[in-house]
Amino acid sequence: MKLQRILRALVAATSIAFTGAAAAHTVGDTVKPNFSRAIPNIPGKSLIAVEVLYPPGGASHPHTHAKSSFIYAYVVSGSVASKVNDEPERVYKAGESFFEEPGARHPVSRNASKTKPAKLLAVFVVDSDDKELTINDK
Repeated sequence: MKLQRILRALVAATSIAFTGAAAAHTVGDTVKPNFSRAIPNIPGKSLIAVEVLYPPGGASHPHTHAKSSFIYAYVVSGSVASKVNDEPERVYKAGESFFEEPGARHPVSRNASKTKPAKLLAVFVVDSDDKELTINDK
């Protein structure tokens, strides 16, 4: 019974987290849940993956992620321009990846092409009780 309550709470928190992941994205961009699971040997941590589908010319608003989140981002198709913190903006092509440290600011995340779509897989290692994965900068 206790395990079932914990799993239901994790599923509910994950649903909220997926909703929060979509908040930084503009109309036309899609954030699709891909995977979510508590990490059994690291109490209080979860692994959450989302697909970010950018239409041609699509972009995210400048944002940060949950303070606990370490993010691995993998470009599945197309090319994605990204800038993390004060690092230079860089274009990543399909098959390339980058990461974001906890607390990092992500001022640029966009499709590098105006004519072809792009897909990014973002994998978060995050505190299981974090409710929002993505927070728009104000």
